[in-house]
Amino acid sequence: MGITPQQFEQMKCRVSGGFRAAIPVFAPGNRASANQVILGIDPSLRGTGFGVIRLAGLHPQTLAHGTIVCPAGWERSRCLVNITQTLREVVKRHRPTVCVVEGLFYAQNLQTALVLGEPRGAALVAVAEAGLAIYEVAPRKVKQAIVGYGAAQKTAVAKMVQRLLNLVEPPAPDAADALALALTQAQENRRYTLSAPKKL
Repeated sequence: MGITPQQFEQMKCRVSGGFRAAIPVFAPGNRASANQVILGIDPSLRGTGFGVIRLAGLHPQTLAHGTIVCPAGWERSRCLVNITQTLREVVKRHRPTVCVVEGLFYAQNLQTALVLGEPRGAALVAVAEAGLAIYEVAPRKVKQAIVGYGAAQKTAVAKMVQRLLNLVEPPAPDAADALALALTQAQENRRYTLSAPKKL
């Protein structure tokens, strides 16, 4: 097999330790399709975060992010309708190709677990009816992927999301978590890993 003189020089540099090829963190790999749009959702009854990014070029682009706020005075049923309707609008406007939600949090109290599961179910309905592939990622894995530390604080996650997406200011906490989920999925797209995200 022949190589060009330029390739030979690069090989010499690598062997001598003088050259290291930089690989962009979010450069599309074999498993990432160009212009893929990822929707991240951090479900919560009073503040469901969402974030939409597009994989284009070396750096992802932010299409939208926000928090679906439900006042404390609202009945749970009204909150669930608001979450579903808002996410339907987000899906319709930005047409994501994949969705990733935060993994289940196992509360010690059964009643608390049920309340936590309701907004998650409302969110899943909104994206599943649109035919999106849905994955879940554990909160600790998201923090590890974005900050490099599985027990990182929310402020650290928000600041790193701001940096990775070149945002003017850190997003609100719930929106930051949703964007972090989308960024984690973007990283998983270009990896060949034995621990792929769980598909719902």
